[in-house]
Amino acid sequence: MGKKYYLAIDIGASSGRHIVGWKESGEIKTKEIYRFENHVDNQGGHLVWDTKRLFNEIKKGLKVAFSQYESIESLAIDTWGVDYVLIKDGKSVLPCYAYRDSRTESAIEEINSKISFETFYMRTGIQFQPFNSVYQLYADKKSGRLDGVSTFLMMPEYFGYLLTGNMVKEYTNATTTGLVNCKTKEFDTDLIQILGLPLQMFPSLNMPGTVVGKLKDDVAKEVGGQTTVKLCPSHDTASAFYAVDNPEDSVLISSGTWAILGAKIKEANVSRDALRCNFANEGGVGNFRFLKNITGMWINVCLKNVFGRSFGDMTCLASESTFDGTFDVNDKEFSLPENTDKKIKNWFESRNLDAPKTEGDLYRSAYKSMAMGYKKAVGDLEKCENRTFDKIYIVGGGANNKLVNEFTREFTNKEVVAMPIEATAIGNLKSQMEL
Repeated sequence: MGKKYYLAIDIGASSGRHIVGWKESGEIKTKEIYRFENHVDNQGGHLVWDTKRLFNEIKKGLKVAFSQYESIESLAIDTWGVDYVLIKDGKSVLPCYAYRDSRTESAIEEINSKISFETFYMRTGIQFQPFNSVYQLYADKKSGRLDGVSTFLMMPEYFGYLLTGNMVKEYTNATTTGLVNCKTKEFDTDLIQILGLPLQMFPSLNMPGTVVGKLKDDVAKEVGGQTTVKLCPSHDTASAFYAVDNPEDSVLISSGTWAILGAKIKEANVSRDALRCNFANEGGVGNFRFLKNITGMWINVCLKNVFGRSFGDMTCLASESTFDGTFDVNDKEFSLPENTDKKIKNWFESRNLDAPKTEGDLYRSAYKSMAMGYKKAVGDLEKCENRTFDKIYIVGGGANNKLVNEFTREFTNKEVVAMPIEATAIGNLKSQMEL
């Protein structure tokens, strides 16, 4: 019996990739066969995703897959959370706004006047983030974009729809909307009605492993093959957590544009400490992911764009620097990509602190500040869970940065284990093979 090959399509905020996986001696082996860039576009003063370009990249990668492998058992798509595409009369309502767009500010104020965030948290277990889908959807309601809309599809669901013609909503990514009840694991219709959002947009949710469908005939013809599209844990962090069989006494950090730090827990933790520390209970496979978002490689990506250096060169320059200052990577002034070098210097100068003087100082400060953010988050996690964690497992692109890992080990005084960078893809593939 020959090997069975599966395809993970893993799309992040800065890049996407197609990874083929198979089992060999009981272990999942992987091969990256296609990679493409991703970025937000500025359209009319708003930050948006170019969904047409992304779908074309998905199809290009599929062509490569079918040119190299005679048969692909199935494929699944994972992406970042919270963002979505509205569907009206079977067609997409564009643009697709990116989570860093500022259109949610007034929506947050209005929602808070209708229902307290504490009530939200007790029902959903989701941390406050200004870009949560609930605020985006309410902003759409205010602007009239929801008029005549039948549903919304999170990014993996949307691309699955374009591939198959079937709209299938997935649980783990749905929890990032802030509208899924953490007890029922379905959309919270009471909250939805309070906010005046159309109920028809929130159907029943499906768990990872569910079959979405076969490729549409025109798509199959274009890419040169046929396969089954399945649901994986389609929020990329959910796939990353599913990939790692870390023990309960350890912390997991999925380090990408965002750093997601947390632990696997059996039941949602909606305690006052969890609320105060702004931890989320996002859906996982057989568990909750008790975690919080920390600005991860985002600032380094922004600095990379300023100076045009490779990440390797940035790390080398940071290693040569002796600058010890740190800043709050989660400060909202760093949320937008422009002039990040100036913003970092201004952060220090406005507080009468010594500011970075060289490129290397900037990089070192950013890396140390990431690790300091990890330290604080680990302390909060231990307090909320009332237990101590001995190890920190790091997956994702940031796991390759030895300097950040060193700073994390130094600041947290815990063992740091760097895991394979492709953990998200492995979790995606594992779900296709086993669920």
